Amino acid sequence: MSETQLESTSFPGEDCKQQMVMDGERDQESTGSNESSPREEIDIAQEILRVIESVARLGDYRRSHKKECYGLVRRMKLLLPFLEEIKDFDGPISDAGMASLSSLKKALVLAKKLLTTCNEGSKIYMVVENEAVMMRFHNVHDKLWKALEAVPLDEFEISDEVKEQVELMKVQLRRAKRRTDTQDIELAMDMMVVLTKKDDRNADRAIIERLAKKLELLGVEDLEIETVAMRNLVQERGNQITESTQQMIDLLNKFKQIVGMEVTDVLDDPAVPRMLKKSPSLIIPHEFLCPITLEIMSDPVIVASGQTYERESIQKWIDSSHRTCPKTRETLAHLSLAPNYALKNLILQWCVNNNFELPEKHVSASSDSETSSSSEHQERVSSLVKDLSSSQLETQRKAVKKIRMLSKENPENRILIASNGGIPPIVQLLSYPDSKILEHAVTALLNLSIDENNKRLITKEGAVPAIIEVLNSGTTEARENSAAALFSLSMLDENKVTIGLSDGIPPLVELLQNGTVRGKKDAATALFNLSLNHSNKGRAIDAGIVTPLLQLIKDRNLGMVDEALSICLLLASHPEGRNEIGQLSFIETLVELMKDGTPKNKECATSVLLELGSTNSSFMLAALQFGVYEHLVEILKSGTNRAQRKANSLLQLMSKAEHI
Repeated sequence: MSETQLESTSFPGEDCKQQMVMDGERDQESTGSNESSPREEIDIAQEILRVIESVARLGDYRRSHKKECYGLVRRMKLLLPFLEEIKDFDGPISDAGMASLSSLKKALVLAKKLLTTCNEGSKIYMVVENEAVMMRFHNVHDKLWKALEAVPLDEFEISDEVKEQVELMKVQLRRAKRRTDTQDIELAMDMMVVLTKKDDRNADRAIIERLAKKLELLGVEDLEIETVAMRNLVQERGNQITESTQQMIDLLNKFKQIVGMEVTDVLDDPAVPRMLKKSPSLIIPHEFLCPITLEIMSDPVIVASGQTYERESIQKWIDSSHRTCPKTRETLAHLSLAPNYALKNLILQWCVNNNFELPEKHVSASSDSETSSSSEHQERVSSLVKDLSSSQLETQRKAVKKIRMLSKENPENRILIASNGGIPPIVQLLSYPDSKILEHAVTALLNLSIDENNKRLITKEGAVPAIIEVLNSGTTEARENSAAALFSLSMLDENKVTIGLSDGIPPLVELLQNGTVRGKKDAATALFNLSLNHSNKGRAIDAGIVTPLLQLIKDRNLGMVDEALSICLLLASHPEGRNEIGQLSFIETLVELMKDGTPKNKECATSVLLELGSTNSSFMLAALQFGVYEHLVEILKSGTNRAQRKANSLLQLMSKAEHI
């Protein structure tokens, strides 16, 4: 049921109860009282119980808001003893009492609608629109609190024990409606890279996989369910594709590409196997469906992990440079495909018994055409790679530009260019004095580095020092793409070390300080990744990273406060970093953010101060001079869950520091 349907749903008896209340008003002259019958009260209590019972059957919730969902369900269940006592109450009740129960029911229906969204809705939507979802939780908490506040407990003769439970729930709701929660730092950084506006570069494959894992969208079945949820979301929005919606659809398609699924229009019919549309009443055994396409297999084959797939589907997966089993994610010991004759015979027998016709595969004509097309494409790529080493500068310029565009298009092209020996000559072009060639070459390497095997090939060819040189002296776009390329390469731990030893950090710091907004973001993500290596923290500090970080934190209009604080948090674990970051001006800025920053700002600033103060009490004393205590107390009341934990630890540290 959609949110709109839920909102407009009337529960049994609601209309007649409203009429009874109206009748009661007309009868006041004769009765002289403002009361409703016990039957109405029992009915509405029963309806509220049904709402709570239906919520209890929803099951699991999306990981991104699981904590909030279970907290809300737990509070709703606290109402059960209260509702049972109302059902047992046999005295007359006032219109005010009935109105309070009606408000409570409406608030609980709103809660059910939100919980249904968190149970069935798009996982991507829940993360991208995190703040909007949290506002809905705040709204539900507020309405529930107001409804309970208006309930005349004495009139209903509620027992003291149940009164205490209701009061406890009101306290919890009052606390919950002030609290927000935020995404973890790594997820926030990854989302920033993937969803950056006006950036036509491909997001690194490792980031996409990391996001898919966090959102639990690594399996084909999960992605099929997410596709349906995304389609429902679009339909609820009147089939209007806003910029935010398009970003969500694009991210879903990237997840599909990771597991080798076909990317289709999200507005198409629900994601079900095509042949099922011909016979909707027929249920195909699950083991007959290919785990990749979810379509019945006509040529099943077994891979090294023991899993069975349709030959065409798994071959595409392997040809896209995957070396893992799509279903189990384990590395394949070999890439041989063994026909599964036993399963094929079972499928054929089932088809005969059920008068089911397997989908035709037009192998001959299409295969010849595809082979011809593929052969021509390979020859074209091979020719372009040869042109990269031409003695004619213009030929080289055209070739590297075309390879840049091809490497951006799809994973197959990135593998094909590398297998044709394209990476070494592209690296050689990085030493050319021609600015356009440099720009195309470094961007081509950025695109090629999306493939994990290519990351290693690029580093092996000695590209890192050349990329750093472009970062130092290239055009604006070339410098930005160089920073993005270093970020992509640094996804491999060994490359973090290589980039640090090759003096790649100082020019990144310079770009962080003086680059465009896009350049600053490219530099920030690269420096964050590189600073995960302990030695690189010292290099970043020596390169003067603290100054531009402080500038980014103070200039909130750039929208990079959280990213800068995230890097500061990494640097604060390094002795030199603590000394640099621990300056009075920085401590003062942290305290200001804890006072009037966004919930995420406060969380990050509190985390940095805790990291500083855990090793040196002087940082705590300095923060106290700037009035941090009252801000920590406020964060403890209304901050995010993480911020509250950090604030509590900070207050304990400060208590110890004051007694030293």
